[in-house]
Amino acid sequence: MKFSMTLTFNPIDDYIPLAKVAEAEGWDSVNAGDGLFFYDETTVKYPYSDSGARYWSANTPFLDPFNVISAMGQVTENIRFLINVLKLPVRNPMLVAKMAGTTAYLTQDRLDLGVGLSVWPEDFSITQTEMKNRGVRCSEAIEIMRKAFTGEFFEHHGKYYDIPSCSINPVPGKHLPIIIGGTADLALRRAARLCDGFVSPNTTSDKIDEMVQKIHGYRKEYGTDDKPFEMTSVAIDAFDLDGHRRLEAMGIDQACDMPWLYYGGKFNSPLDFKIDAVKRFGDEVISKMK
Repeated sequence: MKFSMTLTFNPIDDYIPLAKVAEAEGWDSVNAGDGLFFYDETTVKYPYSDSGARYWSANTPFLDPFNVISAMGQVTENIRFLINVLKLPVRNPMLVAKMAGTTAYLTQDRLDLGVGLSVWPEDFSITQTEMKNRGVRCSEAIEIMRKAFTGEFFEHHGKYYDIPSCSINPVPGKHLPIIIGGTADLALRRAARLCDGFVSPNTTSDKIDEMVQKIHGYRKEYGTDDKPFEMTSVAIDAFDLDGHRRLEAMGIDQACDMPWLYYGGKFNSPLDFKIDAVKRFGDEVISKMK
């Protein structure tokens, strides 16, 4: 089983030292989320908390994931980076391809691009994009990015995007994995049909297991079950060795963890506390599952 250290919601100055510690302690990747804007009021509830309330504030920093991953790539050599996940339909896919290609180059092809839809209607209003067709536009955007990542001239004339003959440079030097995040059946089908993996939202192991089994079924339906595919979890009830062994048994390939939360810490706990938690988690969990 692989392990990815979650850095989202933590202070800006902690990202680079924690990435260096993660590499030194044998983690497989670090992951960073995508939070565009903080709204004073929202028209919908947050779907991934029991109360529907956001568990972060306007004072919580959200670094642009391409920028911070490029920075972390300069102080590490082997550890991979996962964007978990980028709000794709509120962005132009060619601009995303350009940023991803640049980040892949700067990290020596250590980028995994997680993409999702965005739950906030306000995101679509601000970016002047359409929310109601976000799912099908996401699928078309993935198709466009795949073409762009070849580095060859291409053109695309689809239902939602019309692109003249063009190319981007730099591009990834090897296949750049695109990972889907979400919970809806349409998202699970999109992962099975188009992508290299799936990452769950923060939810329980039982719910993750349900999604994993559905994706396996959809991959058989689409005839993609012979292709490499990685299941990544963000389980809110798997903190220790037993919890992670349960995840592995249900088919999870990689677990996202923020170990200082497991030992009484918080997002803003001192950096030394977090580093000690990383080492403790490595001794108690990672070393016993490698």
